[in-house]
Amino acid sequence: MHPSTLLLIVVVTGASVVHGHPATDTPAAQFWQQVLPGTTMPEAIADLVKNGIEHSPLVEHYSAIPSISVCTLFKSACNPRTVAETGIFFHESRLLPGSTMTLSFPGEAATAILPHDVADKVPFGNLGDVLAAFNIPAGSGEADQVRHTLSRCQEPPVAGEVKSCTTSLESTVQSAMDMLGTVNGDKAVWAATSELPRCGLPRQPYVVKAVAPLDGNRYVSCHKVPFPYAVYQCHIAGNGYRAYVVSLSGLSGDKVASMLAFCHVDTSSWNPAHPAFEILNTRPGGTPVCHFMPYGDLAFVKKAGRAY
Repeated sequence: MHPSTLLLIVVVTGASVVHGHPATDTPAAQFWQQVLPGTTMPEAIADLVKNGIEHSPLVEHYSAIPSISVCTLFKSACNPRTVAETGIFFHESRLLPGSTMTLSFPGEAATAILPHDVADKVPFGNLGDVLAAFNIPAGSGEADQVRHTLSRCQEPPVAGEVKSCTTSLESTVQSAMDMLGTVNGDKAVWAATSELPRCGLPRQPYVVKAVAPLDGNRYVSCHKVPFPYAVYQCHIAGNGYRAYVVSLSGLSGDKVASMLAFCHVDTSSWNPAHPAFEILNTRPGGTPVCHFMPYGDLAFVKKAGRAY
């Protein structure tokens, strides 16, 4: 059977089981609550789960939309000029209330998080099968994005890093728990996202209103990577890093976003061509590199001895 025919059958069958139910009643949401008790599923994630139930990925054309999220990965080689315009990378010294940061976050593609039983049957790993299943022309920009994502997922991690690529919310959560060495249902683990509009943030100066350390001491970051459906690359690094919640407001003074920010203390194993080094005028192993977490990315946090 042709991969595209198989995919259509699988998606329609999976959607018919749960169609019409809110995201909170889905198997993904139930799994989330079992594994992460006390952590409400972030609105951005619930929205992507809902999209995966209501829409077959074959219905909507997959477009090669630039992803700022992949530019934060350790082996990233994104165009520094393009990345610099977003303001996603910055020095830790900027995280002071009252400081101003010019940001321009592009809107993120609403690639659906597929139900787990569907994702298990959708092609992933073989470029030809993926292109055929989603009717993506070989040599197109979309095909190039798929090829790069598969390559990123298959390449080895940098020194001290553990990583994986996941194709459903359940596999993403489980992978993070495994990396943290934590059993499901451990209340010392919780999850968070940046809270900002899917349409992004318009380019303008933003004032840092408040900065608070993220309540944890071990973190797994899961970044959305370009693909016809939601694929996350999750990783945990053994070297030092610090995490914060940063409240930003626009020129009007209204609160615009509550952003997760990670500052990597040891970048010695990063790609020397990583855009952050040129933007921040540093080098691998130099001053810490900080970055915001874009829309739809996830952080899993473990707090030793966290009280409830």
